[in-house]
Parts: sequence; structure tokens; C-alpha cells
Amino acid sequence: MLDALRRFPSARPPLDEFLASLGRLQPRLYSISSSLRAHPRQVHLTIGVVRFQSAGRWRNGTASHFLGVRANLGDTIPVFIQRSPRFRLPDDSDRPIIMVGPGTGVAPFRAFLQEREAVGAKGRNWLFFGNQYINLDFLYRSELDGFLDRGVLTRLDIAFSRDSAEKVYVQDRMSEHAAELWRWLEEGAYFYVCGDAKRMARDVDQMLCRIVAEQGRRSAEEAKSYIAELGKTNRYHRDVY
Repeated sequence: MLDALRRFPSARPPLDEFLASLGRLQPRLYSISSSLRAHPRQVHLTIGVVRFQSAGRWRNGTASHFLGVRANLGDTIPVFIQRSPRFRLPDDSDRPIIMVGPGTGVAPFRAFLQEREAVGAKGRNWLFFGNQYINLDFLYRSELDGFLDRGVLTRLDIAFSRDSAEKVYVQDRMSEHAAELWRWLEEGAYFYVCGDAKRMARDVDQMLCRIVAEQGRRSAEEAKSYIAELGKTNRYHRDVY
């Protein structure tokens, strides 16, 4: 709104009418990134503070800047919980899981790994994580390394798109390990995706379909049916935004 008023200085709506025309701010939803078994009195969030330039001025994300910069230790912040009854770990803790969570999309999978370790789950855990720069954007690096060292995390495949001349994303890592990923699926693995819906989740879904077609020797339609069946049997879950 500020950009529009600056661009058209002759527009001078009465303040009461201008405010009445504005819609309510929509809630910002964040995935919980901790397990209550590991942190019984805490709830962790993974927040990327949004900051960008527009019309020559720096702008800050409304919720992310408030939570990450403006809020002080000890402040009380009202929240609400939006339940996600389907995006959860398998009831059978022996089942393997495959998690694709670039950027802050790693949040629920950090919680998954904490939970699996806390309950002593025997199921294998495979995480695909990506971001821009390994030295700046490797979220929870030491914690993920600890999960690997303790055997909680079976595999960790990473993709940092700005560290090489050719951009590499999580779906590219999936393609590199297509045969192994297919074996996990055939052995009953659950598949989870969290993050950007418009690009990442779409590209991951397309890559998953391609892997099923190539490794499973199926047609494109048969591959789509296979993935649809994963969804019907609660083995394919997406938490995207």
C-alpha cells in the first residue's frame, strides 16, 4: 500500500476510508521443530527472517521480523495451534522414512528425528536438505551431524545451490540416488516433503514420479498411480506453503 501511495502522490484517500478498505493480516503458520519428548517444556520454531528491498527502501517480513528481531526475551506472544493430523510419523516406528526439507522446511524433520531418538525407533531415517550457501545456510548442522554419529539419521544428502557454477537442488540429489530411494519405497518407506509449494514441492513431486517410472519400469500413468496409492495409504505427506 505504501508503495502505491508513493507512486501516485495525488491519491489522498481519507484515513478512515483507507483503513476500512484494508484486509485483516493473515496468520503466519510455522511448523513446530521440536519433540515434546526431547523438550517437554519448550516448543521450537525455525524462522527465516524476511528482509528485502522495494522501491528503494528496506522492508521486513511482518511476522518473521517481529519474532526474530523485535520480540524480547520474556515477552508473551499470543499463538494458536493449527493441527496437522496427517503429517506425522508412522505408527510403526520400525518403518523407514524419507524426508525432503530444504531451508526452513527442515523444521518438522528436526522434530521427527528428536522424536525417533527419544522413543528408540528402529526405523531408518533419510533426510534431503538444501539451501543456498553451506557456510551460511546449513541449518542445525551440528545437530544433524550428531544424529548421523549416533545412528539416528541413516543418510543425509545436501544440496547448496549457490556454492557451485551449476545450481544443485534437493531433487537433483534424489535423482543421483534414485535406485536407493526406490528400494526404500519398495521396503515400505514413508515419504515427506515440507517447504515451498510453488517450486520445490512441485519439482520434488515430478522427480519422485520420474524415479518411480524409471526404477520401477512403469509408464508415466502407472507411476502417477503408484504415487497416488502412497497418498491413499498415508505414506506420502506434504506440508507446503
